[in-house]
Amino acid sequence: MILQAIFLFISGAEIGFILFIVLLVFGADKVPDIARGIGKAMRQVKDATNDIKSEISKGAQKQGIDIDITKDVQKQIDKVKENVDEVTGPIKRKF
Repeated sequence: MILQAIFLFISGAEIGFILFIVLLVFGADKVPDIARGIGKAMRQVKDATNDIKSEISKGAQKQGIDIDITKDVQKQIDKVKENVDEVTGPIKRKF
């Protein structure tokens, strides 16, 4: 199920067919080079994203802005839980 989400709901047979077409178009000797290039590009994008995140965090800290939204989200979740408990309190069965 996780693999389906990663591959945008493409089944195993469809992935195999795509790999077969790539093999036919580029040849067996070029596929590792292409995969290596894609891997390097993905790594550069990830590094650039992390650099941007760190720069934003540093700038926010210099300005005194709290960027940790997890506390706010957790507070909202707790409020919703309390509201649900208030509504379902008399309905719940204790086992």
